[in-house]
Amino acid sequence: MISFGDDMINRLYITTPIYYVNSYPHLGHLYSTLVCDSIARYRRQRGFEVFFLTGTDEHGINIERAAAARGLEPKQHVDEMAGEFRAMVKHFGLEPDYFIRTSDDYHKRGVQELWRRWHDAGYLYKGFYEGWFCAPCAAFKTEDEYIRPQNSADPPLCLVHERPLDRVSEESYFFKLSQFQSRLLELYDQRPDFIRPPARRNEIISFVRGGLQDLSVSRTTVRWGVPVPDDPAHTMYVWMDALCNYITALGFGNDGEHLRNRADARELYQKFWPESLHLIGKDIIRFHAVYWPAFLMAAGLEPPRGVYAHGYWLSGGRRTSKTLGNVIDLDVLHKHFANDMVRYFCLREMVFGQDSDFTYGSLIDRTNADLADGLGNLFSRTMSMIQRYCDGIIPAAEQPMPDDTARNLLRRIEEKAQKFVLEVDQFNFSRGLEAAWSLIAETDKYISDSRPWDLAKRPEDRTRLTNLLNTVIRSLRALTVLLHSVIPDSTREMARVLNLTEPVESQDPGRISANDDLKGRAITSFSALFPKIDKERLMSEISSSDNRTPPSAAPDELSSERPAAPHEPAPRREYITIDDFAKVELRAGTVLTAEKVERADKLMRMTIDLGEAEPRQVVAGIAPHYSPEQLIGRRVVVVSNLMPRKLRGHESNGMILAASVGDEGRPVLAGFLEDVPNGTRLK
Repeated sequence: MISFGDDMINRLYITTPIYYVNSYPHLGHLYSTLVCDSIARYRRQRGFEVFFLTGTDEHGINIERAAAARGLEPKQHVDEMAGEFRAMVKHFGLEPDYFIRTSDDYHKRGVQELWRRWHDAGYLYKGFYEGWFCAPCAAFKTEDEYIRPQNSADPPLCLVHERPLDRVSEESYFFKLSQFQSRLLELYDQRPDFIRPPARRNEIISFVRGGLQDLSVSRTTVRWGVPVPDDPAHTMYVWMDALCNYITALGFGNDGEHLRNRADARELYQKFWPESLHLIGKDIIRFHAVYWPAFLMAAGLEPPRGVYAHGYWLSGGRRTSKTLGNVIDLDVLHKHFANDMVRYFCLREMVFGQDSDFTYGSLIDRTNADLADGLGNLFSRTMSMIQRYCDGIIPAAEQPMPDDTARNLLRRIEEKAQKFVLEVDQFNFSRGLEAAWSLIAETDKYISDSRPWDLAKRPEDRTRLTNLLNTVIRSLRALTVLLHSVIPDSTREMARVLNLTEPVESQDPGRISANDDLKGRAITSFSALFPKIDKERLMSEISSSDNRTPPSAAPDELSSERPAAPHEPAPRREYITIDDFAKVELRAGTVLTAEKVERADKLMRMTIDLGEAEPRQVVAGIAPHYSPEQLIGRRVVVVSNLMPRKLRGHESNGMILAASVGDEGRPVLAGFLEDVPNGTRLK
């Protein structure tokens, strides 16, 4: 159960911000929708009744301008752009319960009903407004929200979009926001988690304590919007119109006529409001945490249960934004990366509520390290062993399990599952995934330490082998359930291969038990969950499809310093590019066996566990400096993609990494101070 303040509920209404259709979807839109989709899946697993809403904000002067620039009528423009946002939702496998468009008539009727309630309660009056307006923000700006120009004749610039503001002077209806200061502060005090994270809560409390001014909520110079009831010369302020989507989508003011495919269409508003969580970008926190609850209070309605503001995706240290023109191309993501790769990266890379940097290279690295070499490799090597050693049937284990290491892993399965649930319940997705990947690492280590390939060679160790495989399967079953909300396509495939009878969508991560046994089930055919990405090749493909290059430095950006006198140039150093380095695969491993090569004083033949289905043989010239006993069990670094070569009749499939110390070049093996799973790639 999720707690908002003191209320315990088993329903959740989760919403994205509705997206402004002045241009095409970008990473920020995808991220908000992806997070909501993950939360919705997770809550459904936990037994919640969930309604997940997204959609498009289609009114205002910025839409008029965007349409005019394309030679279109506003309705033509918004129809096309709404289609682009729907396509984003479909392409990335997102599953909202409803997609709202604010240009639809049922929404307009709901907005007008809210306006009438304000009017009847005395919270509206007509006046005259003059101020600086940002069309992309769809908001008026105070002095602390814009950049003063160097030339006093020029308009100021919006702090967010760095574009000139418009001077607006017109008759307007005003909402008496000033009357809600004490009620809003009381709301924040009574519900400490109404605004999250804490930094945003503190920001809003400071803003409200500083005093609230009445808010202009209509325009006479904008025609594309919702007409004010009984005064059609005025069009409602676009943010007022947009915020109402959260209740009009549920049927407020329109009897749910747009939801006729649902048997509960007329009850949705009563069922899900106010059990709502608005997930938004931090730039629109004031609209959702100040204006929106005040609007609802004025209409005699309850505020939402909570507002959570996430951070920005950055590119080169600047926020990615369609207005700033530095967006990540969603077509590139959709073409080159599986949906689960994008989902995992976004939820793992960004600490929810903070900013994070997004590059294609970091997405590839995270995919290869965590998904291909981590979860994917663990799953594939385990299924291969089940096929090879048990004819494809998950073996039974002794009860009680006699092996201390196995019992410890079973305990850790439940501990890590509890940690995952604890963190994800609080929207700490990155930390929850850390717990899951810690379980992956511990399971990998259990396999490496137990050496099932050796156990399989000895009939007397058959019981130890089946105990090991049964234990590993229990870990994979737990991971299948835990990770479903994050990588749903992959976990469905894992569930199919493991022959789970209950749909993974309905299995509660909070009820995972290490006692859940899949013995006797036949695994089905399988392939790699996450094939390894060739980074160099893919980055080249992405670059060729996006040939934008950074501008050259302007003359005044170059250093004016010059050498005091001519001097001899320093010897040229031969550099390699990051792409050159990326060709070398360095992986962590554990030495399982070691023996000196006969008639070769310097050579040592080792088998090394690199997290693969079978250990790898490596021959290295370190025998004068290390004995076999010193090497067995040692953690090492191996160049794993080196072309195999034969040394004294023994094939070496890699090269062990060592420092060359002193004049004699004594090898000192590279290693780790902390526990690193076998197969982990160094970068």
